[in-house]
Amino acid sequence: MLKFEIDLTSPHNQARLGRLILSHGEVETPVFMPVGTQATVKTMTSEDLYEIGAGIILSNTYHLYLRPGEKLVAKAGGLHKFMNWKRNILTDSGGFQVFSLSKLRKISDEGVEFQSHIDGSRHFLTPEKVMDIEQKLGADIAMCFDECAPYPCSYEEAERAVNRTTLWAKRCREAHRREDQALFGIVQGNVFPDLRVRSAEDLVKLDFPGYAVGGLSVGEPKENMYEILEFLHPLLPADKPRYLMGVGEPEDLIEGVKRGVDMFDCVLPTRLARHGTAYTHSGKITVRNAVYAEDFSPIDSRCDCYVCQNYSRAYLRHLIKAEEILAHRLLSYHNVFFLVNLMAKIREAIREGELERFSEEFFREYKS
Repeated sequence: MLKFEIDLTSPHNQARLGRLILSHGEVETPVFMPVGTQATVKTMTSEDLYEIGAGIILSNTYHLYLRPGEKLVAKAGGLHKFMNWKRNILTDSGGFQVFSLSKLRKISDEGVEFQSHIDGSRHFLTPEKVMDIEQKLGADIAMCFDECAPYPCSYEEAERAVNRTTLWAKRCREAHRREDQALFGIVQGNVFPDLRVRSAEDLVKLDFPGYAVGGLSVGEPKENMYEILEFLHPLLPADKPRYLMGVGEPEDLIEGVKRGVDMFDCVLPTRLARHGTAYTHSGKITVRNAVYAEDFSPIDSRCDCYVCQNYSRAYLRHLIKAEEILAHRLLSYHNVFFLVNLMAKIREAIREGELERFSEEFFREYKS
C-alpha cells in the first residue's frame, strides 16, 4: 500500500511538503533514506536509526539475492523481521550494481547474465526474477529493474538503455502482485533531454505509484543534474512521490528539494565515516588529519547528536589512528544524523515559507 499526501507546495520554487503513508508507518517528505545495502546501515543498529529519526531505509536486491538469498529472508518472515527494523524499507532493484559490473555481465532485452563479485558464480536476472526477489524480501517500496547507462556515453547507448528500461518496466508491472508493496518506475536518459522526456512519458503511461530519477550523480556536472530535474518536474505526476536515486550531498538535497524531489538516498554518510570524514555546518572535515590531534571540541558545535554531545575530535582521531571500529560507528551515527536532521530543517523551512532564506544561509556557511 502507498498513499502520498501533499500538505504544502512552496510558492517560490518546486518544493513540496508531504507524507508517505506505507505499510510500516508514515514518513514525512522530503526525506533522506539511509542506505542499508546488505540489511544493515553499516555499524549502526535499528535503535540508533530510531533515535536519529529515520522513517525509511534502503536495502539492495542484488546484494541480498547473492547473500543470504531471498528465500532465507522470506523464511525469516521478510526483511523487516530479518533485520529487526519496524519502520519502512525500500529495495533498489540491483540494476545499478549489475550494470556497474561491466566486465562481468552480458545484457540483452531478455535480462542480464552476470558473474557474482563474491564467488564468481553465474546468474541471470530478468525483470520477472527481480520482481520475485523483491516480493520475497517484502520491502514497502520496490523498484523496477532498469538499465543505467554510464556517464559519459553516446546518445545511442543512452537510447538503448531508455528503450530497455521501458520494456522492463512493463514486464515488472505485469509480474508484480504484492498489494502491500508499492512499485516505482525509474526514469533514465542520461544527460539527453529528449531521452529523459521519452522515458518519463513512457513510464507515466504505466501509472506507477511513484517515480524515481535514475542515472544521475554518476559523474555528470551538478548543473546537468539540476537542469534535468527542472524539466522533468512538469512531466511527472504532481500527486505522486519523486525519488532522486543515489544522491545525498547536503547541497544536492537542498537543490533537489527546490526542484520537486521528495525522496533521496545515498551511501555517503557511512562511506565518508569509514574514511574518517564528517559533515559539519561549515562543510566536511577529515577528522583523521593531524590538525585535530589536540582538538577537544565536538565534530560540530551546532549539532545535537549523541556523538557531538559526548565525544571530541581528538578522541575520534585517536580511534581512527588506533584502527578502532568505534570510530566508524560514531562517525556514521553523526553523519546519518546530520542528513536526517538537515531534511527536518528543510521541511520546517518549507512549512514556514522560508526555504529560500534557509538555503541562502546554509550555503553562506557550508563549503562543499
